Amino acid sequence: MAPEVLTKEIHTEKSDVYSFGITVNELLTGIVPYTDLRAETQAHTVLEMNYTEQQLTAAVVSEGLRPVLADLQSGAPASLVSLIERCLDKDPQNRPSFDDVVVELDFIREHEVGRGCMEKASGEAFISSNGVDAANFQSYQENISWFSQGKDFLKRVPTALAASTWLDSSDDHIYSPVLSWGSFASCGRRETMEDRHFLMPQLCDEKDIHIFAIFDGHRGSAAAEFSSGALPGLLQNLGSVCSPSDALFEAFIKTDVAFRTQLDSSRKRKGAVQKDWHPGCTAIAALIVRNKLIVANAGDCRTILCRSGIPYPLSRDHVASCLEERERIIRAGGLVKWQVDTWRVGDAALQVTRSIGDDDLKPAVTAEPEITSTTLSAEDEYIVMASDGLWDVVSEKDVVNIIRDTVKEAGMCSKRLATEAAERGSKDNITVIVIFLRPVSTAERIY
Repeated sequence: MAPEVLTKEIHTEKSDVYSFGITVNELLTGIVPYTDLRAETQAHTVLEMNYTEQQLTAAVVSEGLRPVLADLQSGAPASLVSLIERCLDKDPQNRPSFDDVVVELDFIREHEVGRGCMEKASGEAFISSNGVDAANFQSYQENISWFSQGKDFLKRVPTALAASTWLDSSDDHIYSPVLSWGSFASCGRRETMEDRHFLMPQLCDEKDIHIFAIFDGHRGSAAAEFSSGALPGLLQNLGSVCSPSDALFEAFIKTDVAFRTQLDSSRKRKGAVQKDWHPGCTAIAALIVRNKLIVANAGDCRTILCRSGIPYPLSRDHVASCLEERERIIRAGGLVKWQVDTWRVGDAALQVTRSIGDDDLKPAVTAEPEITSTTLSAEDEYIVMASDGLWDVVSEKDVVNIIRDTVKEAGMCSKRLATEAAERGSKDNITVIVIFLRPVSTAERIY
């Protein structure tokens, strides 16, 4: 909010101009105002200065505290940064009107279109420098709604929404975490977004059953889209006949089989999909049943649990550089060879050794997930799930340190982690889910 609004003075058009400037700057930097931790020479944030909410208001009004502006490295033209700076002037009279803003933005667009600054700043390729939709740069343009295909698949499966059988009424006295959750996904430096995820708290309307998952697509987003549509329903259907761990395991397997069947069916329809197209995705899912946390992983997404300030890994990466996984691939009849910079699987040169889809590499590249089970307690603070776009450049310890220094709101923490990964040079799509396991006080949120 503008300084005059914080001091309860008259709200004018210039107050909205201030908010516009804040919003555009956040789009350019990818950083929620006052939650960033940059180099000390740039630092001027709530977290570093230990501001309370009241002190923050005073600093904005009296000391001229403002978010760190976008720099030229972000791709933002100097003229746009200058406009933002004037929008954030303390004196409303010195801010431009919206008519002036529109005129300046038209000028910037006409003179800066070749730089593609908005594409770089937002992390998504909206328009390429020559005005062509970036999706057209893909070697193959998917024209099927694979998410809908995944959802529709369940209509052909007998429905038995019985995950509630996992709850034992005799366990009512045991510890049960109080959850809050949020996520953030960014295309990053890629031209297309192939990650998908879902957040499904209170599965089957049961307050103590929750499922969260991330799917990191490769060779297109089809497998990730299909899986995000199919897996939740499959898991619910298996609840009546399987334990939570077994249900999660079987849901991965059945999702893989269903996707490959649907892909094969599409190949038989002339022109539906290319015959030599073999999309796949890695997958990680976290199922919480009262005080039990079950994590299923196939691929190189990762989940950690922060317990008393210490990160504990709940999954391991399934990649060809792992000797155990290489040997498993070879025993299953697959080919593993050193290509370019690391061990890779088959002619597709896939780095991961477990996935949904990738039908040209089956059965060696299996969809069978590894399962871990953890009993949650009052010492457990939060769970972080993310695609490898985060873990490639941010360590588990760094994740804990970043959340420690971020306002304790799950969506904000997710965005902060994704932003940090982008700033550190991640070259992949980035998806982050943060799940707090206990109530967070106002004081904890601020500091």
